[in-house]
Amino acid sequence: MFRNNYNPDVLTCLANLSSDEVFTPPQVANDILDLLPAELWSDPEATFLDPVCKSGVFLREIARRLDVGLEKLIPDKQQRINHILTRQLHGLAITELTALLARRSVYCSKAADGKYSVCDGFSDVQGNIRFGRVEHTWENGHCSFCGAGQVNYERGEELETHAYRFIHTAKPEEIFNMKFDVIIGNPPYQLGSDGGTRDIPIYNRFVDHAKKLKPRFLSMIIPSRWMASGLGLSEFRRTMLEDRRIRALVDYERMGEVFPGVDFEGGVCYFLWDRDYEGDCDVTTISGSETIGPAARSLNEYDIFVRNGRALTILRKVLRQGEASITEILSVDKEFGWTSNFDGFRAERRHDDIPLHYNRKGKRLIGWIDRKAVVKSPRLVDTWKVMVPQAFGERGARPAFVLGRSFIAPPPSVCTQTYLFFYVGSKRAAESVDSYLRTRFLRFIVSLRKITQHAPRSTYTWVPQQAWDRTWTDGALYKKYGLTNDEIAFIESKIRPMEASDESRASPGGVSELPDSTGVR
Repeated sequence: MFRNNYNPDVLTCLANLSSDEVFTPPQVANDILDLLPAELWSDPEATFLDPVCKSGVFLREIARRLDVGLEKLIPDKQQRINHILTRQLHGLAITELTALLARRSVYCSKAADGKYSVCDGFSDVQGNIRFGRVEHTWENGHCSFCGAGQVNYERGEELETHAYRFIHTAKPEEIFNMKFDVIIGNPPYQLGSDGGTRDIPIYNRFVDHAKKLKPRFLSMIIPSRWMASGLGLSEFRRTMLEDRRIRALVDYERMGEVFPGVDFEGGVCYFLWDRDYEGDCDVTTISGSETIGPAARSLNEYDIFVRNGRALTILRKVLRQGEASITEILSVDKEFGWTSNFDGFRAERRHDDIPLHYNRKGKRLIGWIDRKAVVKSPRLVDTWKVMVPQAFGERGARPAFVLGRSFIAPPPSVCTQTYLFFYVGSKRAAESVDSYLRTRFLRFIVSLRKITQHAPRSTYTWVPQQAWDRTWTDGALYKKYGLTNDEIAFIESKIRPMEASDESRASPGGVSELPDSTGVR
């Protein structure tokens, strides 16, 4: 670690162990460390904790900086190394394998007290990078600490439990029984729950537990989806946006720009939380080759975080009109009660059957169901509907469509959870809504709240209703809201044009002529 000519850096070559536990590249780790005050690197009393050690890269790079910063204060090389590694750096590994890897990175030996360890101040194998198997605490089929599903994670001694020590305790301060100036790391992002049918985020729990230790500084790299969505993240989002101690936030729109080969939708971010700071946050957004900021912003201007600051002037102009939200004519999730995999319909029509719109393997299909089987929201059966997929994934395409193509369903009609729908009273109004959904303007407003492939009802919150008596165009909307040429150019750089669909409809029981790219299965 302290030797010269150590290139190539093995930590740049490691493959990730899993899609939710990714190794942090050394350059990214140093970008995050650069947010910390420079005086820390010459402070012999400063203490550091990585509660989620994987490769050990954060502790290794901190050690490099301290080795330089403390050289004048502690001239003897071995004494300086011993001081840094025994008194200043601490870590909790997430698995037994990563414990060995982290010790090898930091101590140059998988045993802290081993023959080849650069530190001769340890008298045990683990040193200050600890790992101990922890079990989940099961209550009603889930872990009371992390929410993991018992069916997935109750396992024998031969398998990892993924019960991370730092968050499987009500008192994380008792793990090391000491105060830390800096807590820093890249936590695991999610765990399977409910038998693997859904994943639950856990990175928020690491952030919350770290705050309980009251460090001077906290910095973690986490998925950006918390800013607008995420299962069970409403309270975490609220506390983050209201926390005036977040001094800096660096947000990457594409996760692959930070973690090559990893492609979670929604991007990734890292932040600096400063216990003694109160004020606006310096926000930097990285979108491909473009870097925007840093710009001082209040994180809690809205209920979600608008990631690109250049969009704020447009949003403010729209909301200033005080118009009703289009959600007033928008269905809720599972409006008729049927999930996306519902199959209780017929392929052939019988007397009194009505069309049921659903999706299989990316194709729009129509089945038939008895009207009497519609027991939820029967009042909406006979409305004109403009249906739009709830999910549309583009893997970060720029410019983007944002939404899948909408289509008009005349009355009577119903649908599965695959679709949301706007309901109106006439064919003319439906055609007007359909034209509105195709505009770049509407899809841009939706994009401000849509951070992953999913576009639930809440993503349309800021979309204003219009008069449903005309065909809407971007030109008319740009003029109505007084957008400048620069604002128009910005919208059109982000949103791809969507041509008007033809009049084709899905044939009964057959494949629609309007293909989907919903990703819904």
